[in-house]
Amino acid sequence: MFASIPSQYLLIGSTVMAIFMGSLVMFMRIKSQKKPVNAKKILIPPIAMSTGALMFIFEEFRVSPMQILEAMSVGIVFSTVLIATSKFEVRDQQIFMKRSKAFFFILIGLLLVRILAKVILSSAFDVAELGGMFWILAFSMLWPWRIAMLIKYKKIEKSQMIKP
Repeated sequence: MFASIPSQYLLIGSTVMAIFMGSLVMFMRIKSQKKPVNAKKILIPPIAMSTGALMFIFEEFRVSPMQILEAMSVGIVFSTVLIATSKFEVRDQQIFMKRSKAFFFILIGLLLVRILAKVILSSAFDVAELGGMFWILAFSMLWPWRIAMLIKYKKIEKSQMIKP
């Protein structure tokens, strides 16, 4: 499928896309902090991202069980940082994400680590295979973070007796 495209072009394209998507996430995060949070808004991103698993239909993206385990482990470790910096606050009987300057630096840091790892690992792995690994990493980072957010949200909702 990608055999006719030189791997350096795929690496550059995927890196530019990662920067674009990271910037989009930061922009969306700023915008979403102005609106109250609900369980649906917490769970939609990982559910929407799950459609990306369709890439594994194509053999180029498939990874070995050990690579899956490695990518998931790194994703779970990265999620702990996001979990620690995601806080809620109650304003006017509604739950909002609490603004955190550290969160943006963490997102930028994670994006830079991801890009650096991709550039370094691209010499050892096929770009499509690497794409599969990084999707697994991101998915493994997003689910624990969002589940933790949902648990925190539900605790606040229950303790404040806020109607969903």
